[in-house]
Amino acid sequence: MKAVRVHEYHSDPKIDDIPEPKLAGPLDVIVKIGGAGVCRTDLHILEGQWADAMNPELPYVIGHENAGWVHEVGEGVTNVAVGDTVILHPQPSCGLCLACRAGRDMQCENAFFPGLSNNDGGMAEYLRTTARACVKLNPDTNPADVAALADAGITAYHAVRKAVPDLYPGTTAVVQGAGGLGHIGIQALAALTATRIIVVDRNPEALALAKQIGADETVLADGNHVDAVKDLTGGNGANVVFDFVAEQGAENDAWQMTAPAGYQYVIGYGGQFTAPTLDFVAGEKNVIGNIVGTYNDLAELMVLAQAGKVTLHTKQYPLDAALEAIHDLDAGRVRGRAILVP
Repeated sequence: MKAVRVHEYHSDPKIDDIPEPKLAGPLDVIVKIGGAGVCRTDLHILEGQWADAMNPELPYVIGHENAGWVHEVGEGVTNVAVGDTVILHPQPSCGLCLACRAGRDMQCENAFFPGLSNNDGGMAEYLRTTARACVKLNPDTNPADVAALADAGITAYHAVRKAVPDLYPGTTAVVQGAGGLGHIGIQALAALTATRIIVVDRNPEALALAKQIGADETVLADGNHVDAVKDLTGGNGANVVFDFVAEQGAENDAWQMTAPAGYQYVIGYGGQFTAPTLDFVAGEKNVIGNIVGTYNDLAELMVLAQAGKVTLHTKQYPLDAALEAIHDLDAGRVRGRAILVP
């Protein structure tokens, strides 16, 4: 099969011909990929940012936002069958450790992460995962339309879901960054809360899309955006700020836009957040990290998606055009999410 593999860091991946994956255990599932999202994390992988954290052996197949059709199942699999349409939680979990039993799949002690580790990802024709990662979809769902919800979607949804108790009517939420994750976060906020939604982005096209999908106000990130948000919030800042950028100074802008006793959710990464400890004490602000969501988050998000309340805006590329998709994402030419279709 054809697959997109990292051979060395700080260079483009290559499209190789490699053997199809095989079942390795009774709960394994082989999925024929119908769509694989191209994520900013993939750019960070190519830059070597995940090398020390995950320590994968090169070369390996990237791609952690995947959906498709069940191609083969292990003898112990009962929740899906060959031919089922599925979207895959990006981190298959064991179900037995304390984190799993508490519903925190993403902190499973025995998980593996296809596309970020020694387990090949989904920028290929087939992928090996496990039964616990499979969320069964309506059979008429096109996997390419939903694939990026498997990571970008549940990461954004997970942050919004945690913040729901603090976003009652009369509150304000800021979404910083209306790209692949942010545009899903906007829709999740509109679907789950009655908060006023302000979206900040440096791209006018992204702001135009934000208006279409639920933003009440938009602010161009032109250097004056922190003051603009303060003006829109009576000088206080927002009750909750969702920072989907968190690099190049945006992480500190988010802090400035957060109201006293408010919440700053850090979802993007790459920068370094700093703030005087006195500001923490005097302002009683809360800074909360946010990793990929749980299996239940993904199942809930798919209910919203299949009801038309969350729509993934995509640009599709054939698998052979993976390098073009990666370069377009890096250059900011993709509105929403780039999807590879084998």
